[in-house]
Amino acid sequence: MYLLLTVIVSSLIAGLAMPLGAVIAHFESIKEKLIEEEFRHSVMAFGGGALLSAVALVLVPEGMAVLEPLSVCFWFIVGGLSFMSLDIYLKKIDTPASQLAAMLSDFIPESIALGAAFATGESTAFLLAGLIALQNLPEGFSAYRELNGTSVYKPKKIIIMFTLMALLGPISGVSGYLWLSDYPEIIAAIMLFASGGILYSIFQDIAPQVKLEKHWAPPMGAVLGFVLGMLGFMFTA
Repeated sequence: MYLLLTVIVSSLIAGLAMPLGAVIAHFESIKEKLIEEEFRHSVMAFGGGALLSAVALVLVPEGMAVLEPLSVCFWFIVGGLSFMSLDIYLKKIDTPASQLAAMLSDFIPESIALGAAFATGESTAFLLAGLIALQNLPEGFSAYRELNGTSVYKPKKIIIMFTLMALLGPISGVSGYLWLSDYPEIIAAIMLFASGGILYSIFQDIAPQVKLEKHWAPPMGAVLGFVLGMLGFMFTA
């Protein structure tokens, strides 16, 4: 019972980072235009670094420990192709929600993997929860700005929507804890699928927007995000 509550609380806190990022984006108001641009790019870079650390330090190593090399490659590539197909579809229907789709597409499988990690006693479970929160914060920031750029989505509506989406974390986490913990191969496949999709998202949506002409600080956000993930890994390993 204690572990189940831990799964629910951990995944909920990680999910609430999405509306928190949206709130920060809503109230963020730096008068100096260049400093504001640099700040926003740095936030995106930090999210990319945290995502990359989740892939490199948790998701891929956990998946490789269970599946054969060909299966590892298969699920990683399928994840990338799936995220690419979703990206193409959103572009065709002209929906300004690529950041939102990417945020949910990695949050849900990662929450499932989080629940399974707690069920199997993995030492990286709390690290994974922290990394999910770290990546959801800048993703919520970016997704809010993307949606708020249209007249369809009002600020209050976006924040409420993100808050409701945070509930998908406990639902997915409990599913992984109760029903998938006895199937490590499925969990490994989900982790690798998410990894491929995350890596695609980093280089498709995040990295191209990080660069800012004549400013060199934003890429350091990616470095700091990855370093934070490394510290968490070393402390829990």
